[in-house]
Amino acid sequence: MAKNEWQQGWFLAAQRCESPFFNTRPIGEVSLLVIHNISLPAGCFGTPYIEDLFLGKLDCAADPSFADLKGLEVSAHFLIRRDGAVLQFVSCDQRAWHAGLSSFEGRSGCNDFSIGIELEGTDEVDFEPVQYERLTELTSKLMRHYPGISRDRIVGHSDIAPGRKTDPGPHFDWRSYLASLAEL
Repeated sequence: MAKNEWQQGWFLAAQRCESPFFNTRPIGEVSLLVIHNISLPAGCFGTPYIEDLFLGKLDCAADPSFADLKGLEVSAHFLIRRDGAVLQFVSCDQRAWHAGLSSFEGRSGCNDFSIGIELEGTDEVDFEPVQYERLTELTSKLMRHYPGISRDRIVGHSDIAPGRKTDPGPHFDWRSYLASLAEL
């Protein structure tokens, strides 16, 4: 018998870092997975600033580029670091604030029904092989736990907010990622 990997929307294998930036899903449905990228400062990896942003603890004086982030309330469900570490900020049963103004298949407000996964990276550099490994593992477990998520309901932020967002960017290897899901 397989052990339970989830508890109230929390993936037990992830490092739990509870964000204050979430609220109740209006209908409780989870049927979309959104892939993002993030780095703070832009292009810098391995800093504590992404977690600080999602936890509402970012010192906006720490870098001049953070001035626009003052007072920003944003979160994702998961972050996959360059070294493969998986952190979870919001229960998947709750609404994280990652998609912003967005639409999928004519339905607006993607935060209402999606799970957001941030990959530490940028549009300009390749992601690490271990990030794809963790992303594939996490996606597989999400698809089993939330059967409304299927391969055709996995998108990039750019797909649900075209013209406004570009992530996960041209260096994200969609073909390999989706092929790895088919092998599971």
